[in-house]
Amino acid sequence: MEEKKFDVNSLIGFLLLGAIMVWYMYTNQPTPEELEKQRTEQIQDSIQNVQEQITQPTTKTVDSAITTVNPTDSVALSNAQSQLGAFAYSATLPSASANETIIENDLLKIKVSNKGGQITDVELKKFKTNAQKPLHLVKDNNALFNINFATMDNRTLNTKDLFFEPTLSKNGENQVLSMKLKVSADQYLEYRYEIKPGDYMLDFTLKSQGMDRAINTTQPLQLNWDFKAYRQEKSIKTENMYGYFYYKADDDVSYLSFTDEDELKDVNWVAYKQHFFTSLLKTETPFSSANVSSTDLVKDEEKDTVFTKLFTLKAPLDMKNGELNYAMNWYYGPTDYKIFKKYKDTDIKDVADLGWGIFGWINRIIFIPVFTFLSTYMTNYGLIIILMTIIVRIIMSPVVYKSYLSSAKMKVLRPEMQAINERLKGKENAMKRQQETMALQRKAGVSPLAGCIPALIQMPVFFALFRFFPSEIGLRQKSFLWADDLSSYDMVAQLPFKIPFYGDHVSLFPILASIAIFFYMRMTQSQQMNMQQPTQEGMPDMSKMMKYMMYFSPLMMLFFFNNYASSLSLYYFVSNLLTIVIMLVIKNFIIDEDKIHAQIQENKAKPEKKKSKFKQRLDDAMKQAQVQQEQKKKK
Repeated sequence: MEEKKFDVNSLIGFLLLGAIMVWYMYTNQPTPEELEKQRTEQIQDSIQNVQEQITQPTTKTVDSAITTVNPTDSVALSNAQSQLGAFAYSATLPSASANETIIENDLLKIKVSNKGGQITDVELKKFKTNAQKPLHLVKDNNALFNINFATMDNRTLNTKDLFFEPTLSKNGENQVLSMKLKVSADQYLEYRYEIKPGDYMLDFTLKSQGMDRAINTTQPLQLNWDFKAYRQEKSIKTENMYGYFYYKADDDVSYLSFTDEDELKDVNWVAYKQHFFTSLLKTETPFSSANVSSTDLVKDEEKDTVFTKLFTLKAPLDMKNGELNYAMNWYYGPTDYKIFKKYKDTDIKDVADLGWGIFGWINRIIFIPVFTFLSTYMTNYGLIIILMTIIVRIIMSPVVYKSYLSSAKMKVLRPEMQAINERLKGKENAMKRQQETMALQRKAGVSPLAGCIPALIQMPVFFALFRFFPSEIGLRQKSFLWADDLSSYDMVAQLPFKIPFYGDHVSLFPILASIAIFFYMRMTQSQQMNMQQPTQEGMPDMSKMMKYMMYFSPLMMLFFFNNYASSLSLYYFVSNLLTIVIMLVIKNFIIDEDKIHAQIQENKAKPEKKKSKFKQRLDDAMKQAQVQQEQKKKK
């Protein structure tokens, strides 16, 4: 008999096959998400089996008759109890189906599902999408409200998988919907919704009764609220830019960046803000802690994006004396400062981002009241913007006059300043040149800063309106001339290609605004040069820089505003036109350079006023620097 030899190739083959099988089993094992999905499906199958036994007749032959299973039959409950324990009772109730109950007022239409007891659809009746379809903030499972908890018999369940029993009633003019997840007739977890006429805010109560015998209170209950924000507006770029996760924690309102997460303490409310709409959850009893996150879902603006952001909230719920008792509120509605400020002592108004510091103050105190007043009497929002622009320009016209007057004074004094430069040439005389120039200006009663201060005064107004127009929901889907939506860009031509930083379309209002600002800067160039001292030796020539700015600024505005709100471009176009007209009136009918020259000569003849401490210190410092410079030259 031939002796068998050790086959190395066979051993290697078996080892490779074994390694392949181990790799296959490892890579194909279910993930935790898949295990959770399987467990959920098992629970649903168990609930479905119970329902089928309740609602469908069983073929039990007793005298040729068909009988049905009693809902309290222990046999019918046994299949569900293996998965749900005490919560199998809820599966035997008539409400154990995915039916929905509607509650509504004149502003909202809300659907609440028996499954999970959660809001599954929110329609804002007074608004439409950009495609003129009904506007839904919640629909087709884009939002999930769930409480994860452990039971006394060591199960982990989610309210989103369980069935609540609805009861619809009235509280005066308010609609009240009670959703109860029952363990028995007198043991339940309740969601109570109450909607009031003319209000976007719902009262929401989360409480339990007798659940300490069913829920394991030694383990925390976890509240989850996930929300995928639907695209609603014309410009996905602008809409996404204004979408933020706001929250109030530790008595301070803040927000997350586009893609960010954070751990918070003492959370009063969270707000999922889209461009013009907000979904908000507020609690009277602050969450002791919370994990929040914001994820940007827009990967390619060229594609037909459905969702813009994913917002999530995870917060533990505290049980007191073995029971839950939270008084909360839901808000589904427009991001409107005028509506938000009605909810006193909540700081929800900060969600309407009107700018920080003085810019927000100007918008809240001036521009919002003026816009609201004008829109009460006018329906053409383009004319409202033009009228607001006229009001702003009239109010700011004294500032323009002061600036032009300072320019005229410097223009008259300029020959004398040039004479000083000619007399004191050279770097060694730079300090003395500066001293004499300042002395001349002081004696004549002229200050170069007088022209800068009016410009600085106008800057807060500029930035305040920069925040106001794109955020004002009153301009949403309001048309004017060729612009079909003043809250978004106007388009007069679609390009077959995309220009970097410009876009794939041509907006006309930014072009008009750019032309207006070009002529405005061209008119003010000489005025600005008058405000500058004559170019001294060794110093840069400011005239060249201003010439570059005259061309660069309109070009920058053309590119930047092409994708921005057309209302803002309309404002800048009209504002620059009005400023040009005001400057022409001041130049030709108000300012008299001969009188200004005579006044300056009169001021120079007067004895010099006592210097302020600051000016005295400045002069002393310059004299000391001059002395040190002369000493260095001698050495």
